[in-house]
Amino acid sequence: MPPASSGASALHADALTPSSPAADSRLFPGGPGYRRMSFALFLAGVATFVLLYSTQALLPLLSADFGASASTASWTVSAATGALALLVLPLSALSERFGRRTMMTASLGVAVAVALLVPLAPSVEVLIALRAVQGAALAGLPASAMAFLAEEVRPKALVGAIGMFVAGNSIGGMSGRIVTGWVAQAWGWRAALAVVGVVAVLCAVAFRALLPAPRHFTPGSPTPGSLARTVRTHLSDPLLCRLYAIGALFMTVFGAVYTVIGYRLTEAPFSLPQGVIGSIFLVYLVGTVSSAAAGKLVARLGRRGALYLAVGTTAGGLLMSLSSSLVLVLLGLVLITAGFFAGHAVASSSVSRTATTGRAQASALYQSAYYLGSSAGGTLGAVAFHSGGWAGTVALGLFAVLGVVSVTVWGSHAARAERRRGLVARSC
Repeated sequence: MPPASSGASALHADALTPSSPAADSRLFPGGPGYRRMSFALFLAGVATFVLLYSTQALLPLLSADFGASASTASWTVSAATGALALLVLPLSALSERFGRRTMMTASLGVAVAVALLVPLAPSVEVLIALRAVQGAALAGLPASAMAFLAEEVRPKALVGAIGMFVAGNSIGGMSGRIVTGWVAQAWGWRAALAVVGVVAVLCAVAFRALLPAPRHFTPGSPTPGSLARTVRTHLSDPLLCRLYAIGALFMTVFGAVYTVIGYRLTEAPFSLPQGVIGSIFLVYLVGTVSSAAAGKLVARLGRRGALYLAVGTTAGGLLMSLSSSLVLVLLGLVLITAGFFAGHAVASSSVSRTATTGRAQASALYQSAYYLGSSAGGTLGAVAFHSGGWAGTVALGLFAVLGVVSVTVWGSHAARAERRRGLVARSC
């Protein structure tokens, strides 16, 4: 079996020679261990999102309890996602030395420990600080999960496997918000966050018990210099940079919408109670379906076609959400959620397939961009809502969607130019 310190060279070779022994020993749908691995990483995705966005549905309650503005309360989400974005790259480098499974286990362990302290926060400042620590702890999980899948799953099954991990994100985001909404309505936000902590503990224990031992990972010891060179290589790749921008822009839309939607639904003409607002996040089930179906979309429409479909769906949802009809607002959220999760699954899996070296770092850079988009979206969405109401938040989302279209069109133009240059070179 060829060495695979980062998994990239071996995976690239396997993609070229799928009949090789190394390719045959990788996991595939229907094969031994694939379901256990998929379910384990699904649970890791659940735990990540249930913790990372645990305060998002509670922001109106936090504002009322601490006397904080919407923009201040939004930092209980933005601090977590921002810390994750900053640390995901260095922790992905540590996963090269200590192993993907070890890093994911340690990340979840620390994050769930902090989750048990979060309900005890005496002030919004302490709550924001604890949430930042929690986000930093979770930084070791997303990129390590992507790299684990890239190393252990056959290339043709990679989009579907990553789609299952992303589907776990959507289930975690949905269930966390529903649980916190109803528990908070009955017993307050502290009890709601305590329940979230217990759920995350159970997911973390099951994840560690189910995840199979890696068979295609060889420990490495990346130096700061080699890490910097790998990062420069990825950032000089135009396609990877476009995918990073797409992930950040999609998440800007999603972060803005779901940070602010609770405030909008508590106001007239809706004036919904906290439990009902939490239940609105059932629309995340649509994200579970669309992310899991991303592989089929790419097979049918191509990567760019799938991205255009995701963009159109998201933009249509944003415009529909401007209505004063609750039904149309909910339909808008359904479209936004479906478009976001499909776009995210396509972009993230494309990163794993595009990088031929330093795959963990390539995934980490995507995760950094993705969660920076979430942090920016949450903060800017709250500012836009304070300044211009829901229409301001929608305008921010449409601006980000336009950015995705621009980046994708630019990529199409660059690809055509590259093909023309290749034809000219061959004719010479």
